[in-house]
Amino acid sequence: MLHWWGREVAGTVDQVAVIETRRAECALSARYLLMTCMSAGIAILGLIQGSAAVVIGAMLLSPLMDPIMGVGFALAIGDYKWLRQSARSLAVGTLVAILFTALVVWASPLQTITSEIASRTRPSLLDLGVAIFSSVAGAYAMIRGRLGTIVGVAIATALMPPLAVVGFGLATLNATVFWGALFLFVTNLTAIALTATAMARLYGFSASLSDKQTRMQTVLIIAAFIALSVPLFLSLRQIVWEAQATRQATATVEEVFGGRATISQLAPSFDAEPMQVSATVFTPQIVGEAEQQAERLLTERLGREVDVTLTQVRVGSSAQAQEEAQLAAARSAEAEAAAQAADIAERLSLLAGVPVDAVTVDRARRRAMVRARPLDGASLAAYFELERRIDATEPEWDIRLTPPLRPLPSVTFERGEGGDAALQPTTQGQQALELIGWAQQRTGVPVRLSGPAETVAAAGSVLAGQGAEVLAAAEGGSGPVSASWTTGE
Repeated sequence: MLHWWGREVAGTVDQVAVIETRRAECALSARYLLMTCMSAGIAILGLIQGSAAVVIGAMLLSPLMDPIMGVGFALAIGDYKWLRQSARSLAVGTLVAILFTALVVWASPLQTITSEIASRTRPSLLDLGVAIFSSVAGAYAMIRGRLGTIVGVAIATALMPPLAVVGFGLATLNATVFWGALFLFVTNLTAIALTATAMARLYGFSASLSDKQTRMQTVLIIAAFIALSVPLFLSLRQIVWEAQATRQATATVEEVFGGRATISQLAPSFDAEPMQVSATVFTPQIVGEAEQQAERLLTERLGREVDVTLTQVRVGSSAQAQEEAQLAAARSAEAEAAAQAADIAERLSLLAGVPVDAVTVDRARRRAMVRARPLDGASLAAYFELERRIDATEPEWDIRLTPPLRPLPSVTFERGEGGDAALQPTTQGQQALELIGWAQQRTGVPVRLSGPAETVAAAGSVLAGQGAEVLAAAEGGSGPVSASWTTGE
């Protein structure tokens, strides 16, 4: 197995090209600092507004992934000059981002902790898992030359938003926000760098490291992950306890009212001392001393002093109480659906580079469509990746992003074993066919195929199966199938 891996997998990687590309991306430059500031500015404004769409835009712009990956690859090959260069770029970029966001928050009239900010102050073991999986994907993409997935990796790891929250905590002198967000950033940074080191070594990247240094690297990587896992595990355990305590509080309040009342809203506050629980209850009969009973029962069951505040709304019967609660839940669900639709429209407009009113949202059918504006340097694959990523975050919605008419990729084929084996697309050919079929369905413009008759027929058959409209033009010779639009832009 090791021999096969070294020959068929690691042996196919152009290590020199990968290292030179990574090294060039780690340099400290004016462009790097500018993009860091712009990403930080977008992130903090999105966090202050509580807008997930704006925060996603900041993630896409963030250049911090490059020096972090540079640290990982430099450790793998023992190039300490490159390591110092990457670490310097990372340190300067981090400091600039924190100071710039602190300046923006200091000048802003809005300094309220939103849900977007609060969600980045309590890292857990799950965040470490996200960082590790994202780093594996990012390192694989860089090693194998499939950089289209870096967009998704940048979104998943969210390097810039935690730094923006650190700047928010610094500007507002909130130590809890500052240290919580900083710990999340350090978790992502460490996990990404060390996982990239492990991936690089797995693919055979090495230069001047001895066996002893390699073993030392392995020990340090394992020790670092263990050191990160302990506090993150404790944080995750606290989050689980809070979820269980919320369920216990709901059950206790229902018990106090004999199961005849319906709870509309229950909001616990775990940071307060004593712990506070407030709720609105629809009940056919007002229960005296309900708060005192709930406080006594919850204190016994949670092992912690609890202060309960109940707002009792009297209704005619238990059935009416349930109806009132259902109406309240329906209104809340309608408001959440409207907010979700607005959020999807905002994210699509940001990714497509168009105003929000250019996005068509059908809430009844859960469908959102937008025609993307041509962006310099953006290929069809980039638009396809953007649609796929936002569609993955909204599984109940049908997201459709219509790309501009960019050049279509060529389709390569190979013949299977045996003289009579049929032609079949290569791995890259399959990806090209998938991209061509998607682009044709989104744009509605027919695609013309040209090339050898046999391969054109095979490609046309695959695309027809995808529902794409294709015009085939068979020619002699050999080589890949060329694809082009039948009309210009």
